[in-house]
Amino acid sequence: MSEEKNTETLEEVVEEKEEKPSKEKKPSEKKKKKDKSSEKIEELEKALNDEKDKRLRLAAEYENYRKRTSSEKLGIYDDATAKAVEELLPVADSLTMAQQSMKDAPEEFKKGFELVSSQLAASFEKLKVEAFCEVGDDFDPNIHNAVANIESEDFEENKISAVFQKGYKLGDKIIRHAMVQVANCD
Repeated sequence: MSEEKNTETLEEVVEEKEEKPSKEKKPSEKKKKKDKSSEKIEELEKALNDEKDKRLRLAAEYENYRKRTSSEKLGIYDDATAKAVEELLPVADSLTMAQQSMKDAPEEFKKGFELVSSQLAASFEKLKVEAFCEVGDDFDPNIHNAVANIESEDFEENKISAVFQKGYKLGDKIIRHAMVQVANCD
């Protein structure tokens, strides 16, 4: 009987092992678990990379927006300055003409006009407004307005022979084109 007990016990043990899941995992189960965990890691890495990409794009968009608004503000300032200076240009022209016609005026008047002219020029300089156009400069239709032509051998072709009204600019922005006479040679 002792053998029967041993046999039964052995059979029972084998049956119990088949019924209970083994604590050791089969190789196919390990592979499945590794595949699932590596898939999960790949999904998480992809999600992380997507979020990084979104953040970088958002930062770039913000930087572009900041630059654009900054340049727009400068443009608005330049436009406002140009408009204000444009209103003062007739005064500058009048002062220039008055100085040119003061040959017989007393010295005090001449000094007074020179002082006012230099103050106006200093104000333009602070605003970064530049006068341009001198006799002898090359004619450029982008910045000069030719109102007359003359045939002259004293000047080369397409040179400015007379300036009727100075031009003014603020940086690259033309506030007023210069009004000039251009020489043509035969």
